[in-house]
Amino acid sequence: MSDMGFELSDLATSMTSSIALKEPLPDFPAATHPGEFLKALPAHIPVTAIGVGSNLLVRDGGIPGVTIRLGRGFADMEPGGTEVRVGAGALDYNVALAAGQAGIAGLEFLSGVPGTIGGGLRMNAGAYGSEIKDVLVEAAAVDRAGAIHRVPAAELGLSYRHSEAPTDWIFTGALLRGELGDRQQIAQRMAEIQAAREASQPIRARTGGSTFANPPGDHAWRLIDAAGCRGLMRGGAMVSEKHTNFLINTGTATAADIEGLGEEVRRRVHAQSGIVLEWEIRRVGRHAGEGPCAR
Repeated sequence: MSDMGFELSDLATSMTSSIALKEPLPDFPAATHPGEFLKALPAHIPVTAIGVGSNLLVRDGGIPGVTIRLGRGFADMEPGGTEVRVGAGALDYNVALAAGQAGIAGLEFLSGVPGTIGGGLRMNAGAYGSEIKDVLVEAAAVDRAGAIHRVPAAELGLSYRHSEAPTDWIFTGALLRGELGDRQQIAQRMAEIQAAREASQPIRARTGGSTFANPPGDHAWRLIDAAGCRGLMRGGAMVSEKHTNFLINTGTATAADIEGLGEEVRRRVHAQSGIVLEWEIRRVGRHAGEGPCAR
């Protein structure tokens, strides 16, 4: 963890970044917000924001430029009344737990969403009948130039697993609203969600979460199963036997194995049903051997 409340990575410090910068990163010992860093970062250097990587596939060539991950300084949670103000680095499960302990109902679904609030805002994450747009009041973000934005939920254009927010925005926080509820009933609902996840998803395996978005009126897992893909393998990657919308790293999979398997699943589903599955997992970075990686 850096003193900045967020973490930076380049080739010298992290395997998640593939390109060695031609000049050293600026030193910002006093910076406490990514906006301060971004204002001074040369405009030609690409920036990628990540959460905890729960719905992310980093290609084998790594991520070019600078990777920013919000740290503990952006994981605060402040419940009050029927609302919770949270940092974008807060884990979804922890937000659901904090809300429940404060007697705020309606956020229990977050306990079934792996990842952080920031990632949830970017893709309008959801589970068990609810999604971020149902509880979001407003969000805060910083753009590539370092400017800070605070916008109401309606301006983000949230729809199923999608946001119209500019792609260069890094979300830094949000205000969520539920309703007053009984703490015991909230805890019971969260327990039910966890039990349902345990029963139906390979949560103990190495996966990136749900791989494909559900097409309108259907379920991706059903289409994948109908196309005969259950247990399908490519290299060290495998379609889960337990839930076919999960791709598993059996221990030796490369990103190319996983992405290639996903594309084969998409091909077979389209051939069988005529439906094109859309990736829900966010794929970032370069393929192995793509582009220069020298100072």
